[in-house]
Amino acid sequence: MALLEGRNLTIKFGGVLALDGVSFGVEDGQIFGVIGPNGAGKTTLLNAISSVYKLDGGSISFAGEDVTNVPSYRLSQFGVARTFQIVQPFNHMSVRENVTVGAMYGHARLRQRSEYLDAADEALERVGLIAKAHFMPPHLTLSDRKRLEVARALAMKPRLLLLDEVMAGLNLTEIERMIDLVREINAAGMTVIVIEHVMKAVLALCNRVMVLNFGRKLTEGLPHDVVNEPAVIEAYLGTRFAKTRAGNAA
Repeated sequence: MALLEGRNLTIKFGGVLALDGVSFGVEDGQIFGVIGPNGAGKTTLLNAISSVYKLDGGSISFAGEDVTNVPSYRLSQFGVARTFQIVQPFNHMSVRENVTVGAMYGHARLRQRSEYLDAADEALERVGLIAKAHFMPPHLTLSDRKRLEVARALAMKPRLLLLDEVMAGLNLTEIERMIDLVREINAAGMTVIVIEHVMKAVLALCNRVMVLNFGRKLTEGLPHDVVNEPAVIEAYLGTRFAKTRAGNAA
């Protein structure tokens, strides 16, 4: 049984189908990638999984429980945490205080202030930010703010971590470090769903990849197989490029 399963997920914005009958399953311990061109529905899918958006159709189960349209705060108690594509920390709070907020609302049944702070420090240590625990977020680099976002999610002690383009805007060295961090998180037993445009990261990290296009599931499979499919190349680069590439291969 999959840890997370989505069946015929559908979300409408007016007359636009942002998700059109998308089905998938994520096994316990996997790193599952979701890719696709801009506007494909990737973040909408993450918003559906994390109950930021309510489904217009379909269902979601997590660890055998039906969590369809369960409020986000309840979903976090089931063991689901996420990051956001646009990082928006609480700028009036220190790095440590930001991460402590995550610890207060997570899967772990923490009750005391000391437990929240310990969980925050553990998460900051894990992402390499413990030395900057007293910093205010505006004084962090983009890379550090991305790590802060991950730390806040980790402090919730989830079973499933949803990462929405945590490598966007990073340089090559920073991307390598983030790849290493995601590997370490997964090796420690956490299941991860990664939405990412950095194909190097997708190929390096993911066990399986699903491709979305115009809100529909285009294909799913092993990363190297998926990115070489003509339909995927066409979705990303256009029909002319796909035909040229096929002709050259022949």
